[in-house]
Amino acid sequence: MPKKLTGTKDLNSLSLLGRDAAPQKKLEVFPNHHRDREYTVTLTTDEFTTLGPVNRQPDFASLQIEYVPDRHIVESKSLKLYLQTFRDEETFYEHVVNVILDDLVKVLKPKRCTVTADYAVRGGIAMSVRTIYERPRR
Repeated sequence: MPKKLTGTKDLNSLSLLGRDAAPQKKLEVFPNHHRDREYTVTLTTDEFTTLGPVNRQPDFASLQIEYVPDRHIVESKSLKLYLQTFRDEETFYEHVVNVILDDLVKVLKPKRCTVTADYAVRGGIAMSVRTIYERPRR
């Protein structure tokens, strides 16, 4: 019989997966069982939106999160619901991208993490914001 790749223990801490859930600022994680290997996880969405802080008009971005995990991996449904909470936030691009990075670093404690948002053209100017975290060497 083949070895089961995901155990019940991995699922016990996940409260959003497989359930109807509203957007919320809760990022859930599960254990990384391959800590002996360095690898990259990349998550991308073309549906990220916020509101402009002055005119409250929607801003649309393609968002990419790339990280090298250590002990934890982010559960993708919780990430989707987390990102949806920004839909009604009035914020500057540079601020929201840094907030997302800070929140991911807080729960994942990754070796490295990069968050990049490529915003749609507004006022004739396209903008891309990238923020990077790298764990300090010991």
